[in-house]
Amino acid sequence: MINVAVIGAQGRMGTTVCSAVEDAPDMNLVARLDVGDTLDTGSLNGAEVAVDFTVPSVTEANVHAVLEAGVDVVVGTTGWNEETLAGVRTKAEETGRSVIIAPNYALSAVLVMSFAEKAAPYFESVEVIEMHHPDKVDAPSGTAKTTAQRVAAARGDLPESPDATETDPAGARGAKIDGVSVHAVRLRGLNAHEEVLLGNPGEQMVIRQDSFDRSSFMPGVLLAVRAVIGRGGLTYGLDEVMGI
Repeated sequence: MINVAVIGAQGRMGTTVCSAVEDAPDMNLVARLDVGDTLDTGSLNGAEVAVDFTVPSVTEANVHAVLEAGVDVVVGTTGWNEETLAGVRTKAEETGRSVIIAPNYALSAVLVMSFAEKAAPYFESVEVIEMHHPDKVDAPSGTAKTTAQRVAAARGDLPESPDATETDPAGARGAKIDGVSVHAVRLRGLNAHEEVLLGNPGEQMVIRQDSFDRSSFMPGVLLAVRAVIGRGGLTYGLDEVMGI
């Protein structure tokens, strides 16, 4: 049995994670932690793995505190950059613990990123559209950023997508992530959705993923909880865990 603590346990995702851990036959939920709770060996209550679904402003400090307490960490909170990831990598190595941080735990979303990365070198144009509920606090999503970065890296020295736009004072062409246009939609009724649009003269390919409910993320979270123990260091993304 794996003893698990959930940080952000009163939030929407945290509540769902707690239920998933309780329902898993090989896990025990030993701590529910939220705003105002200290993260140390006492509050973590014998956890072997802590799952963090909080907010970008506190997740980095949370991860460092949990590692200092000698507990491995699975992180679903977005908002990471190269600097903060490097800090976590160093802390994991110093403490001899393991961390998995993923921009998305929906297995379909991980596969979309992988498919888009493989397809990107073969298309002249590529853009990313991410669509979420209006309560999401960051834009574009961590998943969309990661998708764009991976697509751009896969395209290598290929030119950016053609675009004759000369004026765009309102930013209608979206954010540029490593040269890839990323568009964020916030709409009541949506949950979490992503489209990668790839085009050549006379053809188009659309790769789309839809998460209709938070339960869609739970198989990936539980997979990460099982995989993080003894893994060592920092793993970013579920690709390696899934073997893709």
